[in-house]
Amino acid sequence: MAKNSGRSRKPSGPSSRKKKPLWRRILRSLFLWGTAAAVLGAIFLGTAVYFTMRELPSYSALKSSQNGQMIVVRARDGTELVSLGPSYGRWLQGDQIPPIMKKAMVAVEDRRFYSHFGVDPLGLLRAVYTAVTGDKRIAATSTLTQQLARNIFLNNSRSYVRKAREAVLALAMERKFSKEQILELYLNKVYFGGGAYGIDAASRKFFGHPATELSTSEAAIIAGLVKAPSNYSPTADVQASIDRGKVVLGLMAKNGAISQAEADATDLSKVKIAKEEGQNSVRYFTDWALPQLDLLLPETNEPIEVWTTLDPKMQRAATAAIDKDVPKGAQGALVSLDKDGAVLAMVGGTDYVTSNYNRATSALRQPGSAWKLFVYMAALEAGYTPSDRVVDEPVTIDGWSPHNAGRNYAGEIDVRSAFAYSKNTIAAKLGNDVGFGTVASMARRFGITTPINTQPAMVLGTSEVRVIDMTRAFAEVSAGGYSVEPYGITKVTAANGDVLYQHKSVQGQALVPHYVVAGITDLLQTTVATGTARAAQLGRPTAGKTGTTSSNKDGWFLGFSSGITTGVWMGRDDAKRVGGLSGGHAPARAFHDYMVVAVANRPVEQFDTKLQLPEWQLEPDDEMLQGDPDDYYYTDENGNLVHPGTGTQYEDPPRYDDGAVGPGPGPGTPQVPDNNDPRSGDPQNGNVPPAANDDFLDRATGRGAPAQDPGLRPGQGLGTAPRPSPSPSPARAAGNGTP
Repeated sequence: MAKNSGRSRKPSGPSSRKKKPLWRRILRSLFLWGTAAAVLGAIFLGTAVYFTMRELPSYSALKSSQNGQMIVVRARDGTELVSLGPSYGRWLQGDQIPPIMKKAMVAVEDRRFYSHFGVDPLGLLRAVYTAVTGDKRIAATSTLTQQLARNIFLNNSRSYVRKAREAVLALAMERKFSKEQILELYLNKVYFGGGAYGIDAASRKFFGHPATELSTSEAAIIAGLVKAPSNYSPTADVQASIDRGKVVLGLMAKNGAISQAEADATDLSKVKIAKEEGQNSVRYFTDWALPQLDLLLPETNEPIEVWTTLDPKMQRAATAAIDKDVPKGAQGALVSLDKDGAVLAMVGGTDYVTSNYNRATSALRQPGSAWKLFVYMAALEAGYTPSDRVVDEPVTIDGWSPHNAGRNYAGEIDVRSAFAYSKNTIAAKLGNDVGFGTVASMARRFGITTPINTQPAMVLGTSEVRVIDMTRAFAEVSAGGYSVEPYGITKVTAANGDVLYQHKSVQGQALVPHYVVAGITDLLQTTVATGTARAAQLGRPTAGKTGTTSSNKDGWFLGFSSGITTGVWMGRDDAKRVGGLSGGHAPARAFHDYMVVAVANRPVEQFDTKLQLPEWQLEPDDEMLQGDPDDYYYTDENGNLVHPGTGTQYEDPPRYDDGAVGPGPGPGTPQVPDNNDPRSGDPQNGNVPPAANDDFLDRATGRGAPAQDPGLRPGQGLGTAPRPSPSPSPARAAGNGTP
């Protein structure tokens, strides 16, 4: 048996091979998985881009799309008052855009625009590096295409999801549109501040000419706005826009868009910035009128034109009058209405830029003696006439003793003189005689919407009101006692000219009989002619009333002439004293300064002050005085309409800091009487006065009137001189019948 010789062989196979180092195996795995992930990512990205490209709107559709709603507000004569919302200017085709504008925008926003495919890889790497080493935020490295995609389709949130969507949209747009189309879209849609979208809107806003005429220096300033429109706006900070423009010129020279010599020779300080048209006081009006579109129109984002009632000439005159006559440190407001309620002018303060608070429509202030309009109308409706004799003397009502200005008393005078010289004692007596609730009811009828107290001092105007509401009340007197609704929008049209809304004037409801309007107009006319409002005289028939509150905190004048009614208020926002302020001085002068312009082209109109008393007042027999209870409407002490056998709704009236008025929880908010109610009588023929005495009201409502309530207590007399007629007191003769 032979023996094996030599060395034995080692087994061969996989186990005999030497293993690769661990790091090589890790790298190999990473490479394989990375390649697979990249392939899958590329497939996913390509699919996303493909489907996004298919869903993209056409080029023409993108051209017509807009961001936000454009509203052009026009004045009474059709001139443009203000343009609100985005402004797009004229669309410029690629060959109409100045080459220097294209070069400036590419140089400052995306210098590799013509070489990348929608996303700039180098910029993306820089963004990632900034995110890793910097403040963890995504750097602003979007290409022009990405910016365009964001402006059209996305929002400005800084998130990775938004950036990813932005990149996909940019890649899709680069596949669907050419570079020139993308640049054209961008330059016509990018936001440059001040509401201007696109270079044409920006050029017109900042330089006053079309973008086709842009110079190198102007193009540099516009291109520099994209980064921060509010910071570099030439109308907000000229120097900041110049400094930014210099940066743009340097980048243009660096990228070869212009030579360095041309950049150095461009003097940005010589660029002429267009002055913005004055929109100061006009904005008070637009702030009041435009919110009404929500009620007038269905919801729409289409561009619209709003045609208003504002008269530019009158608005300028109103602004000038307030600026000229308002006391130093005080504010002023003015509202002017045409006979149908159209707002011709509105000023809500001395400077809209400083304070956009509209004191003409929002501020609540005490009207002082201007409130006597309602006191005397209630007295006239109850049977008093301008010629009736009354006694101006000290009076005390429930512990309250009003005083006249100067604390003097005239003795026996007529109602006309008492109103013209604003005698507080007579107003108190009249209010007490007709009932303070009746005065509140009259104010409600004439459009006062704020709470009204019924303490005796209410006759001197301690209930706060709005300027526009008081102006409306005087306008309703001017309109013959018919209701007037202030309005500011006449029509609204779409971009194609279609009328979306048209204001329709309607005849207002009669609020008081004609003899009341004739009587109060007589009183108002006398106030301007010989009374406290002589500073408001216009050289033509003018009627009005002054108002001054305690410590000269508020000054008012409200009046009308030739179909135009204007209310003026002056005072401090903090309700502190204004030295020398009174309704017959600064407010009356402002009324005069404005109205001489407002009525200049209007025919002179004579007032109808012929007093045709109703039959019940001329023939005071028992049957006529008592009348039919169904011909009356009834109000409680706060002027609320009361139906026999039913209750009324109340709310707490306001309290006042001076403690003069402001009852505790109790009756409040009266309602406007319904002139269509059969119990209201016919306010035109004056067959019966629309009021009932206290005893009849008690029986009608089934409850007793508290004796301590001055609103329902029988009058204490006016201290009147003997009348020629033996007829009973007209205030008490209004309703002594038995139901």
